[in-house]
Amino acid sequence: MKVIIPLAGKGTRLRPHTHITPKPMLKIAGKPVIDYVMEDLQALGNVEQVIYITGHLKEKVERYARKKYPFASVFVEQIEQRGTADAVALARPYIDQPVMIIFVDTIFDADFSIVKRTDADGIIWVKEVEDYQRFGVVVTDADGNMTKIVEKPSTPISKRANIGLYYVKNWKLMLDGIDWVLKQPPNKGEYYLTDAFQYMIDKGAKIKVVDVEGWYDAGKLDTLLDTNRTILEKRKAARRPKSIPSGVTLVDPVYIEDNVTLKGSTIGPNVSVSTGSTIEDSELRDTIVGAKSLVRRSTLANSLIGDEAIVEGIRGEMTISDHSEVRGR
Repeated sequence: MKVIIPLAGKGTRLRPHTHITPKPMLKIAGKPVIDYVMEDLQALGNVEQVIYITGHLKEKVERYARKKYPFASVFVEQIEQRGTADAVALARPYIDQPVMIIFVDTIFDADFSIVKRTDADGIIWVKEVEDYQRFGVVVTDADGNMTKIVEKPSTPISKRANIGLYYVKNWKLMLDGIDWVLKQPPNKGEYYLTDAFQYMIDKGAKIKVVDVEGWYDAGKLDTLLDTNRTILEKRKAARRPKSIPSGVTLVDPVYIEDNVTLKGSTIGPNVSVSTGSTIEDSELRDTIVGAKSLVRRSTLANSLIGDEAIVEGIRGEMTISDHSEVRGR
């Protein structure tokens, strides 16, 4: 099996952080978002090659992936952002067997091993949501196969949201579908991979719909912080220092890496602090602090602080990227 990972997007909803850090490399509970998916792939064990579709900050993505992951890899640049079908089409020269397609700005609780035993032409994973109007939702037949995807429905035709995780066994038909999509006028300005899946279904393919246990968005600030909280709680990713200095209170769950200096502060709940940072005379909750940063005399909530940043005398919510300084009174 091969894996296609489209990650060319600019991550505009997470600016300013994504000006210098690719969105999938932003950290949650001390680990880049992309690592969670790649660890699941390593556990699956039958991945022959990973095809990364890169764009924004492509050199950082390639350097990190080559250093971090054991898979045979190839990197293809999507110069113009024309949609998900166009992104997958760029992988065509390398597709010669079944593929997984994974969008890595979210974290999944999903059983990947089902791909080893399915007889369907493909699998689309979904998560039932209440705010279905925000998503493309998947409609199924009585046998649990997809019949169509409806983008942002006004009526509850389905509450099973498309989460950007797919397996395609009938890869030749998928490529035919992508060719068909790229010959059509753009759909709302883009070429959607889901339209290629609709083509497959119209040609008689069976695409099985499978629910995931969890789906955690990391694509914008508020959901990234929510996901940090969820991962700390559900995946038992919390981490405490071996010794807690006098005058410091930790409110679980927290993730505090080695070589973090803590003085006279209350930290937590739902706080992650990366190595080399100092938190002094401050209160933090629902906040992520990058590496080698300083937070002093501040009370922060719902905040995202980059690497090597300085925050002094601030009270409230904030988001600042790497190498930034903010000082209050």
